[in-house]
Amino acid sequence: MKLSRLVAFSSSLLLGAVIALTGATTASAAASVDYVALGDSYSSGVGSGSYISSSGDCKRSTLAYPSLWAAANSPSSFAFTACSGAITSDVTAKQLGPLNASTDLVSISIGGNDAGFADVMTTCVLQSEATCLNRIATARSFVDTTLPGRLDSVYNAISAKAPSAHVVVLGYPRFYKIGGSCIVGLSDKVRTAINGAADYLNAATAKRAADHGFSFGDVAAKFTGHEICSGSAWLHSLNLLNIGESYHPLAAGQSGGYLPVLNALD
Repeated sequence: MKLSRLVAFSSSLLLGAVIALTGATTASAAASVDYVALGDSYSSGVGSGSYISSSGDCKRSTLAYPSLWAAANSPSSFAFTACSGAITSDVTAKQLGPLNASTDLVSISIGGNDAGFADVMTTCVLQSEATCLNRIATARSFVDTTLPGRLDSVYNAISAKAPSAHVVVLGYPRFYKIGGSCIVGLSDKVRTAINGAADYLNAATAKRAADHGFSFGDVAAKFTGHEICSGSAWLHSLNLLNIGESYHPLAAGQSGGYLPVLNALD
Protein backbone atom coordinates (compact mmCIF):
# COMPACT_ATOMS: atom_id res chain seq x y z
CA MET A 1 0.00 0.00 0.00
CA LYS A 2 1.42 3.39 -0.96
CA LEU A 3 2.15 5.85 1.86
CA SER A 4 -0.55 8.28 0.66
CA ARG A 5 -3.14 5.51 0.67
CA LEU A 6 -2.02 4.35 4.10
CA VAL A 7 -2.37 7.87 5.47
CA ALA A 8 -5.80 8.24 3.90
CA PHE A 9 -6.88 4.84 5.22
CA SER A 10 -5.62 5.63 8.71
CA SER A 11 -7.33 9.02 8.62
CA SER A 12 -10.63 7.45 7.64
CA LEU A 13 -10.36 4.98 10.51
CA LEU A 14 -9.61 7.79 12.93
CA LEU A 15 -12.50 9.89 11.61
CA GLY A 16 -14.84 6.93 11.93
CA ALA A 17 -13.73 6.33 15.48
CA VAL A 18 -14.25 9.99 16.37
CA ILE A 19 -17.74 9.99 14.84
CA ALA A 20 -18.64 6.76 16.61
CA LEU A 21 -17.28 8.03 19.92
CA THR A 22 -19.04 11.39 19.54
CA GLY A 23 -22.32 9.69 18.68
CA ALA A 24 -22.00 7.35 21.63
CA THR A 25 -21.17 10.24 23.93
CA THR A 26 -24.15 12.26 22.69
CA ALA A 27 -26.50 9.33 23.10
CA SER A 28 -25.10 8.59 26.54
CA ALA A 29 -25.49 12.23 27.56
CA ALA A 30 -29.12 12.30 26.44
CA ALA A 31 -29.85 9.03 28.20
CA SER A 32 -28.58 10.46 31.47
CA VAL A 33 -30.89 13.48 31.40
CA ASP A 34 -33.77 13.85 33.85
CA TYR A 35 -36.29 16.06 32.01
CA VAL A 36 -39.37 17.83 33.40
CA ALA A 37 -41.81 19.67 31.11
CA LEU A 38 -43.90 22.38 32.77
CA GLY A 39 -46.24 25.06 31.50
CA ASP A 40 -49.51 25.88 29.82
CA SER A 41 -51.42 24.63 26.77
CA TYR A 42 -48.61 25.53 24.36
CA SER A 43 -46.42 23.04 26.21
CA SER A 44 -49.11 20.43 26.91
CA GLY A 45 -49.89 20.32 23.19
CA VAL A 46 -53.46 21.57 22.96
CA GLY A 47 -54.34 21.72 19.27
CA SER A 48 -52.02 18.92 18.19
CA GLY A 49 -54.37 16.02 19.01
CA SER A 50 -53.26 12.59 20.24
CA TYR A 51 -54.02 13.50 23.83
CA ILE A 52 -52.90 11.21 26.60
CA SER A 53 -56.11 9.95 28.19
CA SER A 54 -54.73 9.96 31.72
CA SER A 55 -53.97 13.69 31.44
CA GLY A 56 -57.67 14.59 31.40
CA ASP A 57 -58.44 18.27 30.95
CA CYS A 58 -54.72 19.10 30.93
CA LYS A 59 -54.69 17.66 27.38
CA ARG A 60 -51.08 16.55 27.26
CA SER A 61 -50.27 15.27 23.81
CA THR A 62 -47.85 12.69 22.47
CA LEU A 63 -47.29 15.19 19.64
CA ALA A 64 -46.36 18.09 21.95
CA TYR A 65 -42.73 19.20 21.84
CA PRO A 66 -41.86 17.71 25.27
CA SER A 67 -43.13 14.29 24.19
CA LEU A 68 -41.32 14.56 20.87
CA TRP A 69 -38.06 15.53 22.57
CA ALA A 70 -38.35 12.65 25.02
CA ALA A 71 -39.15 10.16 22.23
CA ALA A 72 -36.11 11.29 20.25
CA ASN A 73 -33.65 11.44 23.16
CA SER A 74 -34.76 8.67 25.54
CA PRO A 75 -33.91 10.56 28.73
CA SER A 76 -33.39 8.60 31.93
CA SER A 77 -36.62 10.13 33.24
CA PHE A 78 -39.37 12.28 31.76
CA ALA A 79 -42.09 14.01 33.77
CA PHE A 80 -44.76 15.88 31.80
CA THR A 81 -46.89 18.12 34.03
CA ALA A 82 -47.78 20.99 31.67
CA CYS A 83 -51.51 21.64 31.66
CA SER A 84 -54.02 23.43 29.47
CA GLY A 85 -55.19 26.71 30.97
CA ALA A 86 -52.34 26.95 33.47
CA ILE A 87 -51.31 30.28 34.94
CA THR A 88 -48.18 30.95 36.94
CA SER A 89 -49.75 30.03 40.29
CA ASP A 90 -50.89 26.68 38.83
CA VAL A 91 -47.29 25.86 37.96
CA THR A 92 -46.05 26.53 41.48
CA ALA A 93 -49.00 24.79 43.13
CA LYS A 94 -49.48 21.75 40.90
CA GLN A 95 -46.61 21.11 38.50
CA LEU A 96 -43.32 21.20 40.38
CA GLY A 97 -43.60 17.84 42.17
CA PRO A 98 -41.18 15.96 39.86
CA LEU A 99 -38.42 18.56 40.24
CA ASN A 100 -35.48 17.68 42.46
CA ALA A 101 -31.73 18.15 42.79
CA SER A 102 -31.15 15.55 40.05
CA THR A 103 -33.28 17.31 37.44
CA ASP A 104 -31.10 18.27 34.47
CA LEU A 105 -33.51 19.89 32.00
CA VAL A 106 -36.72 21.88 32.49
CA SER A 107 -38.85 23.41 29.76
CA ILE A 108 -41.73 25.79 30.31
CA SER A 109 -44.10 28.17 28.53
CA ILE A 110 -46.16 30.32 30.88
CA GLY A 111 -47.61 33.82 31.17
CA GLY A 112 -50.03 33.97 28.27
CA ASN A 113 -53.02 32.99 30.39
CA ASP A 114 -51.98 35.37 33.18
CA ALA A 115 -52.00 38.19 30.63
CA GLY A 116 -55.50 37.22 29.49
CA PHE A 117 -54.74 35.62 26.13
CA ALA A 118 -58.11 33.90 25.82
CA ASP A 119 -60.07 37.01 26.81
CA VAL A 120 -58.09 39.17 24.38
CA MET A 121 -58.93 36.87 21.49
CA THR A 122 -62.59 36.54 22.51
CA THR A 123 -62.89 40.32 22.78
CA CYS A 124 -61.23 40.92 19.43
CA VAL A 125 -63.32 38.33 17.61
CA LEU A 126 -66.69 39.31 19.09
CA GLN A 127 -66.47 43.03 19.76
CA SER A 128 -65.52 46.25 18.02
CA GLU A 129 -62.05 47.16 16.86
CA ALA A 130 -61.80 49.91 19.46
CA THR A 131 -62.81 47.55 22.27
CA CYS A 132 -60.31 44.99 21.04
CA LEU A 133 -57.46 47.51 20.95
CA ASN A 134 -58.34 48.71 24.45
CA ARG A 135 -58.25 45.12 25.73
CA ILE A 136 -54.85 44.60 24.15
CA ALA A 137 -53.61 47.79 25.83
CA THR A 138 -54.83 46.45 29.17
CA ALA A 139 -52.96 43.20 28.59
CA ARG A 140 -49.77 45.08 27.75
CA SER A 141 -50.13 47.09 30.96
CA PHE A 142 -50.45 43.84 32.92
CA VAL A 143 -47.26 42.58 31.27
CA ASP A 144 -45.50 45.74 32.45
CA THR A 145 -46.78 45.87 36.01
CA THR A 146 -47.79 42.42 37.24
CA LEU A 147 -46.44 39.62 35.08
CA PRO A 148 -42.73 40.08 35.92
CA GLY A 149 -43.37 39.39 39.61
CA ARG A 150 -45.45 36.32 38.78
CA LEU A 151 -42.74 34.97 36.50
CA ASP A 152 -40.15 35.61 39.20
CA SER A 153 -42.20 33.48 41.61
CA VAL A 154 -42.27 30.57 39.17
CA TYR A 155 -38.61 30.84 38.21
CA ASN A 156 -37.50 31.14 41.83
CA ALA A 157 -39.51 28.04 42.72
CA ILE A 158 -37.96 26.07 39.86
CA SER A 159 -34.45 27.09 40.90
CA ALA A 160 -35.12 26.21 44.53
CA LYS A 161 -36.30 22.69 43.69
CA ALA A 162 -33.93 21.98 40.78
CA PRO A 163 -30.83 24.12 41.37
CA SER A 164 -28.68 22.29 38.81
CA ALA A 165 -31.23 22.19 36.00
CA HIS A 166 -30.84 23.92 32.66
CA VAL A 167 -34.15 25.78 32.27
CA VAL A 168 -35.49 26.61 28.81
CA VAL A 169 -38.32 29.15 28.75
CA LEU A 170 -40.22 29.04 25.46
CA GLY A 171 -42.20 31.96 24.07
CA TYR A 172 -45.28 32.27 21.89
CA PRO A 173 -45.66 32.66 18.12
CA ARG A 174 -47.14 35.62 16.30
CA PHE A 175 -50.60 34.59 15.19
CA TYR A 176 -51.10 36.36 11.88
CA LYS A 177 -49.42 36.96 8.56
CA ILE A 178 -50.26 40.57 7.78
CA GLY A 179 -51.58 41.11 4.27
CA GLY A 180 -51.97 37.36 3.90
CA SER A 181 -54.62 35.12 2.42
CA CYS A 182 -57.47 35.84 4.89
CA ILE A 183 -60.23 37.84 3.25
CA VAL A 184 -62.67 37.88 6.18
CA GLY A 185 -62.37 38.24 9.92
CA LEU A 186 -60.24 40.68 11.87
CA SER A 187 -58.76 43.77 10.26
CA ASP A 188 -55.03 43.91 9.61
CA LYS A 189 -54.86 46.71 12.18
CA VAL A 190 -56.16 44.33 14.85
CA ARG A 191 -54.01 41.46 13.62
CA THR A 192 -50.95 43.70 13.80
CA ALA A 193 -51.85 44.73 17.34
CA ILE A 194 -52.27 41.09 18.40
CA ASN A 195 -48.89 40.20 16.89
CA GLY A 196 -47.36 43.17 18.67
CA ALA A 197 -48.82 42.00 21.97
CA ALA A 198 -47.24 38.56 21.47
CA ASP A 199 -43.87 40.22 20.83
CA TYR A 200 -44.35 42.38 23.92
CA LEU A 201 -45.10 39.35 26.08
CA ASN A 202 -42.12 37.48 24.66
CA ALA A 203 -39.76 40.38 25.32
CA ALA A 204 -40.88 40.68 28.94
CA THR A 205 -40.59 36.92 29.45
CA ALA A 206 -37.15 36.79 27.84
CA LYS A 207 -35.89 39.48 30.21
CA ARG A 208 -37.16 37.69 33.30
CA ALA A 209 -35.68 34.40 32.05
CA ALA A 210 -32.29 36.02 31.42
CA ASP A 211 -32.27 37.64 34.85
CA HIS A 212 -32.67 34.18 36.37
CA GLY A 213 -29.93 32.66 34.22
CA PHE A 214 -32.42 30.70 32.11
CA SER A 215 -32.41 30.26 28.33
CA PHE A 216 -35.21 31.85 26.31
CA GLY A 217 -36.45 30.15 23.17
CA ASP A 218 -38.05 32.56 20.70
CA VAL A 219 -40.33 30.51 18.45
CA ALA A 220 -41.64 33.45 16.40
CA ALA A 221 -38.98 33.04 13.71
CA LYS A 222 -39.77 29.36 13.28
CA PHE A 223 -43.47 30.18 12.79
CA THR A 224 -42.75 32.93 10.24
CA GLY A 225 -44.43 31.85 7.02
CA HIS A 226 -46.72 29.53 8.96
CA GLU A 227 -48.97 32.03 10.72
CA ILE A 228 -52.73 32.18 10.31
CA CYS A 229 -53.46 33.72 6.86
CA SER A 230 -50.15 32.42 5.49
CA GLY A 231 -51.69 29.63 3.43
CA SER A 232 -49.48 27.15 5.31
CA ALA A 233 -50.57 27.72 8.89
CA TRP A 234 -49.14 25.83 11.84
CA LEU A 235 -51.76 27.44 14.08
CA HIS A 236 -55.49 26.84 14.40
CA SER A 237 -57.63 29.84 13.56
CA LEU A 238 -60.97 30.29 15.32
CA ASN A 239 -62.50 26.82 15.59
CA LEU A 240 -66.17 27.04 16.56
CA LEU A 241 -66.37 23.25 16.86
CA ASN A 242 -63.50 23.16 19.33
CA ILE A 243 -62.98 26.60 20.86
CA GLY A 244 -60.21 25.36 23.15
CA GLU A 245 -57.95 24.54 20.20
CA SER A 246 -58.35 27.97 18.61
CA TYR A 247 -55.08 29.88 18.21
CA HIS A 248 -52.97 26.94 19.34
CA PRO A 249 -50.29 25.10 17.34
CA LEU A 250 -51.16 22.13 15.19
CA ALA A 251 -48.91 19.08 15.38
CA ALA A 252 -46.76 20.70 12.67
CA GLY A 253 -46.30 23.75 14.90
CA GLN A 254 -45.10 21.59 17.76
CA SER A 255 -42.66 19.59 15.62
CA GLY A 256 -41.58 22.36 13.27
CA GLY A 257 -41.89 25.39 15.54
CA TYR A 258 -41.27 24.43 19.16
CA LEU A 259 -39.15 21.27 19.00
CA PRO A 260 -36.24 22.75 16.98
CA VAL A 261 -36.00 25.67 19.41
CA LEU A 262 -35.81 23.31 22.39
CA ASN A 263 -33.27 21.16 20.53
CA ALA A 264 -31.08 24.21 19.96
CA LEU A 265 -31.09 25.15 23.65
CA ASP A 266 -31.25 21.82 25.54
